[in-house]
Amino acid sequence: MSRARLVLPARIKSQLPEGESHELVIRRGFEQCLILYPVVEFKKVFSKISGLNEFNEEYRKLQRNFLSGVVTVELDNNGRFLIPKNLLAYAQIEKEALLVGLGSKVEIWNPAIYEKQKMSDPGELSKLAEKHLNE
Repeated sequence: MSRARLVLPARIKSQLPEGESHELVIRRGFEQCLILYPVVEFKKVFSKISGLNEFNEEYRKLQRNFLSGVVTVELDNNGRFLIPKNLLAYAQIEKEALLVGLGSKVEIWNPAIYEKQKMSDPGELSKLAEKHLNE
């Protein structure tokens, strides 16, 4: 498979910012998935990453690896876009892909790998929510 054509679901497409709905950015996720951003959202992330001090070795490593393989894709009139082969290989996406909306971005997963990432213990989710969302 050299590239895969994926359809962006209508409910996700309708949430894209006006005027930027035909251009998206894909990067490798921290886990074994792909992250899909509207251009306007990726620019916010890029601004943070590129604004790091270039004289700090750790920052350079973060910049280099975070931005490695970032690609801009365009939606066609049917809401489809192409994912390059190297990104498909990274996420081990072959025939099926699962899209998970996360507010300003979308994760693209191999469904089997996603299942392994999900929490099986509802108590773990409760503890994370208490730790990070309790005010």
